[in-house]
Amino acid sequence: MGFIGDQVESIRSMQVRQVLAQIISLGMIVTSALIIWKGLIVATGSESPVVVVLSGSMEPGFKRGDILFLRMSKEPIRTGEIVVFNVDGREIPIVHRVIKVHERQESAEVDILTKGDNNFEDDRLLYAHGELWLQQHHIMGRAVGYLPYVGWVTIVMTEKPIIKYLLIGALGLLVIMSKD
Repeated sequence: MGFIGDQVESIRSMQVRQVLAQIISLGMIVTSALIIWKGLIVATGSESPVVVVLSGSMEPGFKRGDILFLRMSKEPIRTGEIVVFNVDGREIPIVHRVIKVHERQESAEVDILTKGDNNFEDDRLLYAHGELWLQQHHIMGRAVGYLPYVGWVTIVMTEKPIIKYLLIGALGLLVIMSKD
């Protein structure tokens, strides 16, 4: 019959109880991943504790595909720090270096200007229409560490969704077909 035929026959021979047990196992794996993610959010104070560098704007420091680990603290942001920020109207966060910090004496608010290390201009053109500075609420976290190239898996799955669906399907079948 061949490999595929044998696998289909193996699934058909499974009892309902075995199939349900495998589906529950898959659910527990997904739930565990979500719990770990939420734990990282609490531990780091960042809404997104891990991000992937998606462009070459921070080269040579960070390359496309590097994974950054973020932490958010109460300490004021300083010039030279690498931050990840969200801009109103944009879905994808941006990783850039702080080049200027302006502290307002009257309100204790901080205005932040950023720039990619590999860019010629500051980021004012990336900010929301009419905004010349970022505020503290735009900052998702500060880079505290990185893993080079590991994020390419995410980039490939985002740019070629068929690979993502094939991988998820294969992992799901692997869990359901395992007889442990």
